[in-house]
Amino acid sequence: MQAGRLTRLPGGGATTIPSVREVRIRDTLSGELVKLEPREPGKVGIYACGPTVYSRIHVGNARPYVVFMLLRRFLRRLGYEVKLVINVTDVNDKIYDAARAAGVPSAEHAAEMIRLYEEDTNRLGLGRPDAEPRATETMPEIIELIGELIAKGHAYESGGDVYFRVRSFPEYGKLSNRDPADMDQGEEAGSASLKEDPLDFALWKAHKEGEDTKWDSPWGPGRPGWHIECSAMAEALLGADFEIHGGGSDLVFPHHENEVAQSEAARGVPLARIWMHNGMIRVADEKMSKSVGNIFQLAEALDRYGPQPVVAYLISGHYRQPLEFSERALDEAKARVERIRNFLRAPAQDGAGEEDEFVAARREAFLDALADDFNTPKAFAALFELIGEANKRPLAGARAAVADLLPLLGLEALLEEDEEVDPEAERLLAERERARAERDFERADRIRDELIARGYEVRDSADGPRLVRR
Repeated sequence: MQAGRLTRLPGGGATTIPSVREVRIRDTLSGELVKLEPREPGKVGIYACGPTVYSRIHVGNARPYVVFMLLRRFLRRLGYEVKLVINVTDVNDKIYDAARAAGVPSAEHAAEMIRLYEEDTNRLGLGRPDAEPRATETMPEIIELIGELIAKGHAYESGGDVYFRVRSFPEYGKLSNRDPADMDQGEEAGSASLKEDPLDFALWKAHKEGEDTKWDSPWGPGRPGWHIECSAMAEALLGADFEIHGGGSDLVFPHHENEVAQSEAARGVPLARIWMHNGMIRVADEKMSKSVGNIFQLAEALDRYGPQPVVAYLISGHYRQPLEFSERALDEAKARVERIRNFLRAPAQDGAGEEDEFVAARREAFLDALADDFNTPKAFAALFELIGEANKRPLAGARAAVADLLPLLGLEALLEEDEEVDPEAERLLAERERARAERDFERADRIRDELIARGYEVRDSADGPRLVRR
């Protein structure tokens, strides 16, 4: 089946012909590949859990951001109208602790971490989500949802806290396939002395000494629990029963399990139709985590490797599987990006006439891979089969097909013409060549290092050395 094709309009605009390609995604709740069937024809809502902003994000935090930003691109390519929501949790015990350690108000600390989060993710070159709600800006919706749960007997107030009555929801545990008796609610458990049942989890937490923010509520001043925030933000922006709820696999329990319970208990309908979870970034068989301390900040990776290799690394494995983090893995991603870049920079090998059958087949294989549970490694394989064959013989439409598909991998920046090199860099290159001609290799190396510091590397070509942006 054909995918939606980008069609150029007079004046340089573009439209997309809706696709008849079937999209299937592995649903964590059912454990099965599920066909994407929108609530409203042609419209898809996606909610992905974003960061809790108590520190700068790491490479592991960036994986869901990249996966769901690219999923939005693919679905739009197929002709869907997509709304992607990635939230920010900006009130939390960890934020209080980090702000206290830094000696600043918690709101100020959260605002600075949000600024850095946006700065770092902007550098990926994927754009922004359609909405980025903050928990602190969603208090009326959170309080209303808690009130509805109390009214229906699924929640109760105790000592200024409000707890969800887990045993009132018989299907509790269906997302994570756990026995409720074996469940530990973790950091959002609340105070054991105030709960009817150890299984219950906090929806609202009474204000405590040392917390410098609070909101008024029918149960007294305090702040919401983590889980209710996402249910309220998702529903406020996408309504109930939206298409895809995503996030890291570490959120299946308790966070997403609790979202399922509280949203269904309050509204009587599922929160989302498909639950889509990405695997963790792992370092020596341990997930990358701020609490474990084995993190590599996204900013560091971008500084060292650049945005395209980082994006290519984050989608090098199937999104559902863990991804090993190492310098070797990032170097391999960089090499893949260079292979694409070199193909695009080579003299055009396109043959004359209509698109070659091999090119068309690889294009379809690429799109089929993304439609089949967003299989980016398989899509990469189809792309490199096309590039490999085009490097051997002229293939009509090969370069155009690569250019058409790269944005779906977040690598469209490779299509841009090299920026005009600044005059000082050109002067340094000429000076380096004179040094080499004079066999003053020590001076030539110093100039090379200076060019690297300016963001350039020297590439040899048939026409002599040239500067390329790193």
